[in-house]
Amino acid sequence: MFLRRFAAVGLLSTAVDVGVLCALRLGAGVPVVIADALSIAFAAGVSYSLHRAVTFADDPHVRWVREGTTFAWVTLLAGVLDVGLCRSGVAVLGGGTAALLGAKAVALAGAASVRWSLYRSVLFRRVRKDQSRRPARMPAPGGARLSVVIPAYGEEERIGETVAAVRRDLDAVAADGGLEIVVVDDGSSDATADAARAAGADQVVVQPQNQGKGAAVRAGMLVATGRTVAFTDADLSYPPVQLLRLLTEVEAGWDVVAGSRKHIETTELVRAARLRALSGRLFNTLTLAVLLGQYRDTQCGLKAFRSDVARLLFSMSRLDGFAFDVEIFHLVERYQLSLLEVPVSLANSRTSTVRVGIDAARMVRDLFRVRRWAGRGVYELDDDQRRLLAGRN
Repeated sequence: MFLRRFAAVGLLSTAVDVGVLCALRLGAGVPVVIADALSIAFAAGVSYSLHRAVTFADDPHVRWVREGTTFAWVTLLAGVLDVGLCRSGVAVLGGGTAALLGAKAVALAGAASVRWSLYRSVLFRRVRKDQSRRPARMPAPGGARLSVVIPAYGEEERIGETVAAVRRDLDAVAADGGLEIVVVDDGSSDATADAARAAGADQVVVQPQNQGKGAAVRAGMLVATGRTVAFTDADLSYPPVQLLRLLTEVEAGWDVVAGSRKHIETTELVRAARLRALSGRLFNTLTLAVLLGQYRDTQCGLKAFRSDVARLLFSMSRLDGFAFDVEIFHLVERYQLSLLEVPVSLANSRTSTVRVGIDAARMVRDLFRVRRWAGRGVYELDDDQRRLLAGRN
């Protein structure tokens, strides 16, 4: 629905732009520079009014159309390019109808590219500014100092080793504030849950059927009792000792701390398969359909949250599959939470449960589901949740 409304308004605005240009230039003989400038002004008025009233009417997320000053100066810069390209095109192609339409088509494409780039740049800076602020909040609620959520599917053979490694690497946390390990068995057909219990996991949550990594992480986050809550992968792609840095940063005041495999300080101990690495890069590019900020890596399986922030984000999230990380980033942007990206040491597992082709297609589908839900107001907060974000929890 959102995309249809956006496309409809865009087409109507373009039709107004071209129609007014043709009427003034071909019908009234107005010079092309003046005719194009006036057509752009009319089209901009239509676009701004209709996007506010129709496209983004039910999307409370801050977008360019909500900011009149930004819209005006971006339209002016793009308009100058549009007029210049249109005038040059007419000078080269001639003054007939076909020549005018051809010149205008080139001008529209150039101006659209400039508008998109400038809007993204403005909003990126605004998002990063919001995320770089660490608000003064009350201490996070919870019992243990740190909860570690481990989603697991068909991990009977190694979940015991994983739980032992987490407990061994984080023994200092266990001795100073407490450590909770939460394993979520995502509908495994083997004895993953029993193996996790035998290894000493503090909580073992069993999903009745396989729902996906996002559903498993959500289930663990919502039952965890720590003041800081993190999740990591069962294959130990990220050595558990790295959780200490995330814990320190959350305790220093960050709402969310995300590991990044693309950070300049990241070290990769075992390279990912080429197809998986390529699909990851393509997916990060496609996240521009959902996210305003430009993140080096949205899919890193190492993230930590204040407990109240984790509860809010995962209670509002809806995706069950691998794209759930992008949904979480969207919610962080939407609720203007602070976020820090940190480097990680990565040892890619050769026994990943990710099916590159099928899961990549589902992740792309889920990106557009998030965009659609955002437009429908699905992620709108109630008054209590807004007070929590304001630090009055």
